[in-house]
Amino acid sequence: MVKKINNPFTVVDLTKAAMFIALMGIGANLTAFITIGIVPLTFQTVIAILAGVILGKKVGTFSMLGYTIVGLIGAPVFSGFQGGMHNLVSPTFGFILSFIALTFVVGFIIEKTEKPSLIIYVFASYMGLVINYLIGVPYLFAHQKFILEIPDVTLLTTSILMAPFFVKDIIVTGLGAVIAPKIIKATNSRRSNINQSKQTA
Repeated sequence: MVKKINNPFTVVDLTKAAMFIALMGIGANLTAFITIGIVPLTFQTVIAILAGVILGKKVGTFSMLGYTIVGLIGAPVFSGFQGGMHNLVSPTFGFILSFIALTFVVGFIIEKTEKPSLIIYVFASYMGLVINYLIGVPYLFAHQKFILEIPDVTLLTTSILMAPFFVKDIIVTGLGAVIAPKIIKATNSRRSNINQSKQTA
């Protein structure tokens, strides 16, 4: 007798995950031609945060893990339309890794609250942003220190380099936290209407 394997994800879950993988690729390259130092300007952080808010910790984390794997196997979804294993030693790969962790944490916070308020959405979103920089900045520093061998580089100078990105992400994350409940409400309302239509058909 063949044992049935339970799939932890539904077709809808996989579709949503694929959508966010595509959004991450778009967000990575929408403005990636603009760089500050060696760091490209992207909108991936807020997309990863929204993945946690909208998809939840399980599907959201799966989507970010999928994005990372798709990029590493060669698909041009990383910043600058890059893809491949060489990105493991890129200066900003720490931020890519952080997307997996931050999406889980953001989703976890939202799911732990029975009826999340705007304050919870904002708190969860900014927690995700903090995790993004807590992982990404030290990775960038290590890259400059040990791979590029830049003399006299410190974690402080690396953090200062990231200040313009942090300001941008604070603003965009705040906007994302405000619109996220509206997206969830609209999605739930549409799903409810579809289910009612099926029942009356």
